[in-house]
Parts: sequence; structure tokens; C-alpha cells
Amino acid sequence: MTSKKAVCIMSGGMDSTLAAYMLASQGYRIIAVHFNYQQRTQQKELECFRSITKALGTFQNYEIDLDFFAQIGASALTDQNIAVPTGGLEEGVPVTYVPFRNGIFLSIASAIAEKEGASVIGIGVVEEDSSGYPDCRESYIEAMQKAVNLGTKDATNIKIAMPLVHMKKEQIVKEALQYSVPLELTWSCYKNSTEACGVCDSCRLRLQGFRLAQTEDPIPYAHQS
Repeated sequence: MTSKKAVCIMSGGMDSTLAAYMLASQGYRIIAVHFNYQQRTQQKELECFRSITKALGTFQNYEIDLDFFAQIGASALTDQNIAVPTGGLEEGVPVTYVPFRNGIFLSIASAIAEKEGASVIGIGVVEEDSSGYPDCRESYIEAMQKAVNLGTKDATNIKIAMPLVHMKKEQIVKEALQYSVPLELTWSCYKNSTEACGVCDSCRLRLQGFRLAQTEDPIPYAHQS
């Protein structure tokens, strides 16, 4: 068995799941890390994470609880007083952006990677077809990789892999099918946990990707925009 290990940040969504499957196909033993940060669909995402990691056969799983995002607020995902937009994609950084979320996730994943002797951290960021989140940019992830290696032991040399960063959602759907990703186990909706709303930014991007890939999304929707 390979000794290569990759720490994969996995939300239970389609993008991070595909990133983990891609790294597993390269021979990495996957150490899956999931964050419960009091987001609206926290329980659903956790259930998806557990189902996906079982299907993937991960080497080890971490479930990390973070309560301070809700205390900070400032995001529709963690503050119930801020409505999730449903009118379509808007210019600029949307209210669903969680302040510095990926930076915090990567910092914790880096600590786990150093402890576990992993050489790679996998993250499913998408720059060109995302909702406009600043912490999904390739330049930011590259800078974070430098910071991680400056702040860890000399013997630690971590690469942050972002295999989806330049993909469109259509490409992500097609790649997921090629890698036999269990898309029916993934969840992308910002609002709902039983039927995806179909009208939040994340649902719209996902549905558009499936339409352009000319295949049907296997998860249930209340509406299909």
C-alpha cells in the first residue's frame, strides 16, 4: 500500500468530492477533513461527508467543530438574519462569502497534514466559475502554500493541490462522471437540507453545469431555475 497521504478538505459538495477522488486516483491515501461551522445546512453536509468518505474508502477522517464563524456573522451562511440571495448571480463578493473561511480551513488542514506526515492538501476551489469568493483565487492559494511551508518544520513540505481551479462547472460534472464520483451523495444548496432550493447561487451554478454537460443532476430540487 502506498505511503503517500493527502489531507482533503471535504464539504460534502461536488467540487471538494471530485478533488478528493482525483487525488485518490493518483495513489494518495486520503485523510478527509470536514468542518462544522454552524452553516445553515451543517447537518446535511456532515451526512454527505460521511457517506462520501465511506464510498471513497478514506484512510482517516476528521470532523472539526468551529463555533466562531456564527459569532462573527457577516455571512448569509452563518447568520440567520441575512437572507441567502435567490435572484441570480450578482457582481462582486456575495453575502454568502464567509470571511477568510478557506484561509482558516487551510491553516487547520496544514496542522493535520504536518501531524500526519501528509505531503499534499487537496481543496476544491474553483476560480473562474465560482460565486466570486476572494479565497478561491489561485493566487491566494499559492500564497497560502508559501505561508504554510514557512510556518511549519523544515522537514515539512506541503503542496496545496487545487485541481479544479480553472474548470467550469460543466467540466467538473464531466470529470466527476469519469471518476465515478457518487454525485447523488453530494450537496451544494446554501439554504435547504431536504430538497435543494434550486435558486441560490450554488444551486444555479450546479444546475447550469449539469445542463451544459447534458446529464441529469441526481439530487432532488424544490425548483429548477
